[in-house]
Amino acid sequence: MCGIYAQPCRMVARVDGRVRSHVPDFLLEMRSGTVRVVNVKPASRLDDPKVVQALAWPGQLIERHGWEYEIWSGAERTLLENIRFLAGYRHSGVVPEDEVERAWREVIDGEEMAIAERRLAGDRKPEEARPPLMALLWAGRLTTDLAARSLSGECVLRRRG
Repeated sequence: MCGIYAQPCRMVARVDGRVRSHVPDFLLEMRSGTVRVVNVKPASRLDDPKVVQALAWPGQLIERHGWEYEIWSGAERTLLENIRFLAGYRHSGVVPEDEVERAWREVIDGEEMAIAERRLAGDRKPEEARPPLMALLWAGRLTTDLAARSLSGECVLRRRG
């Protein structure tokens, strides 16, 4: 995957004589060039006829345009909490680009986040070096096991591409 976009667009269509509006939860841009639109709903709500109808027409429209469509209904709580947290770093400009690039140049593959923070912070507080690392994780330039534990200093950082 090379791009994740939260609430990427607003779709409007006439469905059964009524104007409907929908904002998908995510758009995933795959390295292959494929685009997948994902709506997230708890499994417990997927039997509700109103939810089924609300998710059906966007899927049909998306697939008619040659994109993939998925309704995703769950993952481990820790993974979801980590993704929600990292989503705060999805917009460029949240963290100054020069800080993100400096962190990218200096992070060492396989080191724990706490060690990277201390090294990157220099004479500042270690937590001040955390935002660029979070931005790199969101962008997929760094990875860590988001399902194993809540993001913390013990997370092992891996460089990507």
